[in-house]
Amino acid sequence: MTEKSFEKALADLEKIVGKMEEGALSLNESLALFEEGVKLARFLRGELDKAEKKIEILLKDEKGDIKEEPFTLSEEEAESSEEDENPDSGENQDLPF
Repeated sequence: MTEKSFEKALADLEKIVGKMEEGALSLNESLALFEEGVKLARFLRGELDKAEKKIEILLKDEKGDIKEEPFTLSEEEAESSEEDENPDSGENQDLPF
């Protein structure tokens, strides 16, 4: 993952998932795509971890303690977010990506 942006890696992962969902791949092609997907997912998780650490640093108070503040969405944002997360409620939502 040399110099790959979070957005590019996410787009690549979405393409891989789309190809695998089509189901027209051979076993070897599926395994290769799955391997690449796992690498992308790990890269994305690492980038999210880095962002979380930066946010924690920004939220530290003058004593160095993290000042946690609950994150709440407005009602309109929450409804929009739920629609984005569950476009097809019949699909397995426990998939790792």
